[in-house]
Amino acid sequence: MDNSTFNSTFNSTNTNGTSSDFPPLPKKSFWTNLLLPTLYLIIVIGSLYTFSSTYRKRQLAKAAKLEPWFPSHRQRDIYLSLLHLDPSEQVVAGEKALSKLPDKVPDSVLKAALLQRALEDIKRIVQLRQAKPALQTLLQRGSVGDDLWKRFLTAEQEMEAEVKDVVNEANAFSDNWGQVVFQSANEMNQNLLIKQRLAEIQETLQAEKAWWEKKRAGVQAEFLKENGVTASEAAKEDEIAKDGEAVEDKPAEAPVPAKKNGSSDEDTVIVEAGGPSAQTQGAGGGKGKKKGKK
Repeated sequence: MDNSTFNSTFNSTNTNGTSSDFPPLPKKSFWTNLLLPTLYLIIVIGSLYTFSSTYRKRQLAKAAKLEPWFPSHRQRDIYLSLLHLDPSEQVVAGEKALSKLPDKVPDSVLKAALLQRALEDIKRIVQLRQAKPALQTLLQRGSVGDDLWKRFLTAEQEMEAEVKDVVNEANAFSDNWGQVVFQSANEMNQNLLIKQRLAEIQETLQAEKAWWEKKRAGVQAEFLKENGVTASEAAKEDEIAKDGEAVEDKPAEAPVPAKKNGSSDEDTVIVEAGGPSAQTQGAGGGKGKKKGKK
């Protein structure tokens, strides 16, 4: 009886104490559970955006500080100045207008300026193509820095935009001219290179000629020394040979016929009487005499 009474009393006491000391937790709403992940995503995305924008700004500022690969495009500036020339402008000195600009720049002048612009673009494209393999090799070896490579890539992008702009301007003047404008500029470039090469050859002509004469004199002196001929004798032989060549080069004069004594300048021609018929008759009589003799 005592054990059963104790167990029932303990169980009732334990159950009452637990239910009263730990009340159940209240349930959270759906929006409260969604708020924390949303805040986390906003913080992460905002941090990434801030980092990327800051990095891009620094890269752009660094690229702007880099020295351009080519100098300023003078031909492009001239073409754009002619294209956007204001006809209402005047050159004024004090209160009097000295001269007035034409109403419109002729198309021939604009086309010539555009060809000069395309010619300069061809020169720059050739320089980029020649420098790219060597620059790539140096970059792989670590001989040059990334700044130089970035300058080169920027120059390539600028040239691509420049070529497209020139083609569009050429098509604006006449249809399909943009397809051949760079071919014409390339021909002009090749012509300029040939002229430069010829000028270089002309500059070295006198030096090459002097070198050849010196070498020729040395070879001739060695040859004469081997044959035992002195320099004075060789000079005399050269003079004799030159005199003989000069005499041979002179044209031969035609001989003048001698005049006979008592004869006039104009010799008279004697014509027999009777004309050609008398001559034929005389020839026939001679043949008859020969036959009679036989």
